[in-house]
Amino acid sequence: MPVVPIHGNYYGYYLKRPFTADPRLSLLSDDLFAGRRVLDVGCNEGWVTCEIAQSWGASHVLGVDIDEVLIRGSWRRRCVAWSLQAPDSHPSHLASDSEEHPSKCAREETPIVPNHFPASFEHTYGPMSVPPYENTSKHIFPHNVSFRTADWVNEDVPEDQSGYDVVIAFSISKWIHLNGGDNVMVRFFKRVHDVLSVSQSSKRPPPCHSPCQLQKRRCVRVLRVASGGVPII
Repeated sequence: MPVVPIHGNYYGYYLKRPFTADPRLSLLSDDLFAGRRVLDVGCNEGWVTCEIAQSWGASHVLGVDIDEVLIRGSWRRRCVAWSLQAPDSHPSHLASDSEEHPSKCAREETPIVPNHFPASFEHTYGPMSVPPYENTSKHIFPHNVSFRTADWVNEDVPEDQSGYDVVIAFSISKWIHLNGGDNVMVRFFKRVHDVLSVSQSSKRPPPCHSPCQLQKRRCVRVLRVASGGVPII
């Protein structure tokens, strides 16, 4: 019996898209993810999660999703992305040159080339085995990405203890709101605030913040005039 995606947990969601690189990422700053710990809430089958880990120089990316089937698909996506990547050109000594941000060092010297091989190779021969983990490669794809099944809005995961530099949540706020209402939506944003590192969570609002506040107050005045005595919530 097909699963009803009440949480937006669509299967094969990214297979319906005609591109390999997610265009939403191209709208973000080039250095947003470089050397950062990233949390991807509602990662679906891990396509965006793997892209950030593989092509954007992240130190580590954790993808969480409420659907266990999608998380299994995320681990498969990791293998597929690794299989299509250009032959490894990251010597193990690169990480020792930059202990603080080894992924930055490796990315600058020998950038990863995703989708080097045609997808038909993986379809025909199956995915390549992920190489053994080494401490010097922990910030380099495919070892810098992992996944967990979790209802992150309502439960902690072990990685939360270390915090994150960036939290993304693409196309899930509607589903959080539909399933939990205003209170759960507020809880979600508080959770994001709590797990962000101080340097990131204390960034000032964008330049448009003040005009938005003025417009908000103007709308409230208009509502009061037009409401005819109906209480403003």
